[in-house]
Amino acid sequence: MENFRKVRTSEEEMPLPFPDLPPDVVEMKVKEGSKIRNLMNFAMAQMELKGRRQIVFSGCGRAVTKTITCVEIMKRKLGGLHQVTKVRYKTVLEVWESQDPPPHGPAQNLTVHKNVPSICILLSRDPLDSNQAGYQPPEPRHEAGEDTLGSSSKGLKRPLPPPCEELLPKKLQVQVSDSPRGTGTTAGQQE
Repeated sequence: MENFRKVRTSEEEMPLPFPDLPPDVVEMKVKEGSKIRNLMNFAMAQMELKGRRQIVFSGCGRAVTKTITCVEIMKRKLGGLHQVTKVRYKTVLEVWESQDPPPHGPAQNLTVHKNVPSICILLSRDPLDSNQAGYQPPEPRHEAGEDTLGSSSKGLKRPLPPPCEELLPKKLQVQVSDSPRGTGTTAGQQE
């Protein structure tokens, strides 16, 4: 392959793997070079400003992880979204051209068919069939009085230890002096 250069790449077009989608459903086709900020701005505008009920994110190859990241961001920002995930393979066609063509003939081309992993994720405000493969229900919402700072302690495997005195600023540390009065105190301690 060192004497060949890639001339063209094309993906096989496949229909979305979700039956009964409305014809105007928004499909976010995530590419390897897509910017997450741009994808999320457009997707959030569709769901919040235009009032869409469903959106599909799809990506293949190296874009699969970026696709999943976009979905997780959207679920966290909007909340209450039902999800169905479908994994499949997509055929990618690559055409390679010889860099050293024969002196008296046409350039040699090489065609490569690759099967790359692909993912399609449907997010819906409306309930979906919970019996279908790949279904995930919405995450439960926080109740009043719970930690509303998001994932501050939610993702921790063990609780944080109490703060050590040496980590506190000097102003907050309590020091007892050895003065003859017996009740010497410094800033931060009240009697």
